[in-house]
Amino acid sequence: MNANFMVKVEDAKLPDIQKALKAAGIKVRSIIEVYKEETAGKEADNGKKEG
Repeated sequence: MNANFMVKVEDAKLPDIQKALKAAGIKVRSIIEVYKEETAGKEADNGKKEG
């Protein structure tokens, strides 16, 4: 059976997701990054000026 899932994560990278799924015994055919967004904390940090 083939199934498609969309997973939203915080503080994880694609290889981390693949390793976790493999460790859980889940066979992964492919992982595609669909959308990347900045979190509120990172947006606030980027807006700060030093000096």
